[in-house]
Amino acid sequence: MAKNNVKLLGGWFSPFALRVQIALNLKGVDYEVIEETLNPKSELLLKSNPVQKKIPVLLHAEKVICESAIIVEYIDEVWTNAPPILPQNAYDRANARFWNAYIDEKWFTSLRSVVVAEDDEEKRPHFEQAEEVLERLEEVLNKGGEGKAFFGGDTIGFIDISFGSFLSWIRVTEQINGRKLLDETKHPSLVQWAETFAAHPAVNGFLPETDKLIEFAKFLKLKFAAK
Repeated sequence: MAKNNVKLLGGWFSPFALRVQIALNLKGVDYEVIEETLNPKSELLLKSNPVQKKIPVLLHAEKVICESAIIVEYIDEVWTNAPPILPQNAYDRANARFWNAYIDEKWFTSLRSVVVAEDDEEKRPHFEQAEEVLERLEEVLNKGGEGKAFFGGDTIGFIDISFGSFLSWIRVTEQINGRKLLDETKHPSLVQWAETFAAHPAVNGFLPETDKLIEFAKFLKLKFAAK
């Protein structure tokens, strides 16, 4: 597939855009990333996603696909030359979608709230929710992985992409707050998984730099405080 037929409207800071990149990398698709600054939002973004006006957006020939999870599923169905991202079994596929939704609902919201919170008191319930998510995912990995490298088994799958796209933001949150989230004692399987995931050729070199993200996190905090 020629690069000019596949474009991703994304942002280097976005874990959701990163999901799409990882999926495309896994499938060996040649693509172009169009960086969206969001300040102001580009005409291309507003035209491509007029309903939500947010990234990521996949442009495939004349088709426009929005929402990270939907885009990843689309990629999985269109490019069948590489191992599947979603399980082939209907029950396992539904289960993977459930955990993706859980990560977006619980993990993303708690992590974002910790980043923009003003003080430790405000952060506390969000840290507790984040720790609960990690406990759940540790259980899922131990139960479903059965000693294998990824949530998806021997290869990166849907849950791996959903959670793994936040690895850099985990490091940012830990550094800003001087507090561990992924702990070797509490989450040994997740810690090992994170190292394996980050080293995979489809991921290595694509995770945002922590220092750069810390500066972006400071910008986000100021932005939320001004509202």
